[in-house]
Amino acid sequence: MKEWNVYMMCNRPKGTLYIGVTDNLEERVKEHKLKVYPQSFTAKYNCDKLVHFEAYENGEKAVKRERQMKKWKRDWKIKLIEEFNPNWIDISLNWKLDFNKLR
Repeated sequence: MKEWNVYMMCNRPKGTLYIGVTDNLEERVKEHKLKVYPQSFTAKYNCDKLVHFEAYENGEKAVKRERQMKKWKRDWKIKLIEEFNPNWIDISLNWKLDFNKLR
């Protein structure tokens, strides 16, 4: 079964935030870090640090959660990140991502 993730990227602690949804978190994080889409929001604002994610079994639920989170006040988003990741550490640093290949 495919896992879906809602995730938050940032450029620095309490800096610019990006919220997205994907069915392949590892590959999507690599795309953000490599700036595969140079005109994208994350590339323009250098949002390349994964600071929060939530897993879902259902894509519809994940998209619904993403939309919900995007409507939240900034303070609520920061509170959610800090409950999960108080030091704003890039969670993906421990993943041993292979940047030599994408999908």
